[in-house]
Amino acid sequence: MIVMKFGGTSVESASAIERVASIVRERAERRPVVVVSAMGKTTNKLLAIANAAISGSRASYIAQIHDLRDFHSREARLVVPLADRAELDRTLDDHFQELTELVKGLAVLGELTPRSIDAISSYGERLSSYIVSLAFAHFGMKAVHVDSRRLIVTDRRHTQAAPLYDETYARLAATIPPLAKDRIVVLGGFIGATENGVTTTLGRGGSDFTASIVGAGIRAEEIQIWTDVDGMLTCDPTILVGGHRVKIISFAEAAELAYFGAKVLHPATVIPAVEKNIPVLILNSRRPAVEGTRIVADPVRTANTVKSIACKRKITVVNIHSTRMLMAHGFLKRIFDVFERFETPVDMVATSEVSVSLTIDNSQRLAEICAELRQFSEVSIEESQAIVCLVGENIRYTPGVAARVFRSLESVNIRMISQGASLLNLSFVVAEADLKRAVEALHREFFAQLDPGVFDRNGAADAAA
Repeated sequence: MIVMKFGGTSVESASAIERVASIVRERAERRPVVVVSAMGKTTNKLLAIANAAISGSRASYIAQIHDLRDFHSREARLVVPLADRAELDRTLDDHFQELTELVKGLAVLGELTPRSIDAISSYGERLSSYIVSLAFAHFGMKAVHVDSRRLIVTDRRHTQAAPLYDETYARLAATIPPLAKDRIVVLGGFIGATENGVTTTLGRGGSDFTASIVGAGIRAEEIQIWTDVDGMLTCDPTILVGGHRVKIISFAEAAELAYFGAKVLHPATVIPAVEKNIPVLILNSRRPAVEGTRIVADPVRTANTVKSIACKRKITVVNIHSTRMLMAHGFLKRIFDVFERFETPVDMVATSEVSVSLTIDNSQRLAEICAELRQFSEVSIEESQAIVCLVGENIRYTPGVAARVFRSLESVNIRMISQGASLLNLSFVVAEADLKRAVEALHREFFAQLDPGVFDRNGAADAAA
């Protein structure tokens, strides 16, 4: 068995779903289990409906619900067999009636709780997975729809739920393999439920995570993440066009890239796959002939020092200074206790005897954090910063990497630099205004020559050069 996950852009319309059906049909002999995201921007639309309700805009949320139902009905009817239209209409009616009642309740309460956010945002995947399963039948494949909430058991941390792996794996192993013997199983990603059956979600981007959990639970031979790019690239295409495709990369490198901003992969995706040693493939549903990127457990030998450059924008640097803490133990503990109390993760840290600089990407509670820090230190803030992260297994073995970085960026002010916490990366902070220039310079430095066994050179980049 294989797991095939298709993102929102891969199922955003009837024509996109038809393309997905063709891709799945070509791999039918491998007994695919299909995980899908919500169609297009449905999750955003559902949250907009919820916000309209709590703000008292009844006419707005009713109109938005009707528009969303019309969208799903219009696209579904183009790919659902005539014999299934009545069932489709009944199911859509049931789901949207249920959604309407839920939203009316929110309007009365005037409050959007994490539990209600999960309940409302779950409808996107519940609808898309049902529609895709009917579409597969239209395109000549036997398919069965399974509600992921029956299988993915989570804790009660709404909007960021964590799977209860033992129970989840047991349910997956008991349910999916018998169904997959002669049918294509279709599930919605992103959603789960507590042991008491209350709907939860795994966080935005959680459909990748669902695919990995399902793959681990059924011991799949591989997990395929189908998206709208050709795989992992040597740089973020939104910052620098012309990056080269990375053919193969280790789990450790992929996790570093995902954490530091590579949008192709959800950071948590690799965890279940690593534990079960299941390869993960990143593929393009619009260009299925492209081999994509293969993520494997063991380090991948290459002549290149760096595999890819990841970036994280909208970073805030917090500088903390206190001469009173000179030679005093517990300075760092006091600092990190504050960030823990306000549930704000820290990305990078640089320290001296009496100063600490660190970065955060969530400044929602920054004012409260600074107020507490100022009780024992001086604090300054630098906003509109970006983290640039060079990732590669060879960084740990190659002398002079930092010298090459500084030489490439001699005209760019580097605000912070970090290496050592992970032997796979070298990270530093620059102003967002300097980000594109920094990435261009580093890409020229580290990817002028490419190992053909690991990289597929972008011909457009060559032409530009």
